[in-house]
Amino acid sequence: MAYLNKVMLIGNIGKDPEVRVNPNGGRKRVSFSLATSRRYRDNNGEQKEQTDWHNIVGWGKIADIVEQLGIRKGMSLYVEGTLTNRSWTDQNGQKRYSTDINMDTFQLLTPRGQGGVSSAGGYSQVNSYQSNSFNNPQQNNAPSYDAGMAEEDVDLPF
Repeated sequence: MAYLNKVMLIGNIGKDPEVRVNPNGGRKRVSFSLATSRRYRDNNGEQKEQTDWHNIVGWGKIADIVEQLGIRKGMSLYVEGTLTNRSWTDQNGQKRYSTDINMDTFQLLTPRGQGGVSSAGGYSQVNSYQSNSFNNPQQNNAPSYDAGMAEEDVDLPF
């Protein structure tokens, strides 16, 4: 039997990404929230909007790239990854649970020169490292990144 755990989201970053380095292994971790919204009509025919918040986590090189690009609150992002569940006991002894999206790839959707991303550096030179990108980065000049890329395969413009 085959299994599949894949998540694809397009939304706006709800808080500035927080980058930390694991003191035990030295591995870098980035985390932030991503808001997605949907519109629907309720039983009375009124238009409603519901916003869902997602915890996004990225490791290693992908955390480096998020940090280097200066990605921050309000920017639009396409995120692809897997669902992970975790649990812990808080300081009050309560069992807590969280569902996170472990980010494998992402694509910045905020246009160049807006939202703090420099228009210098030739993002149009960046190739898509995703095998099945829903959006052609050459078409909109937005950079796309894959956490599984080999270090020597990356030709970043900075």
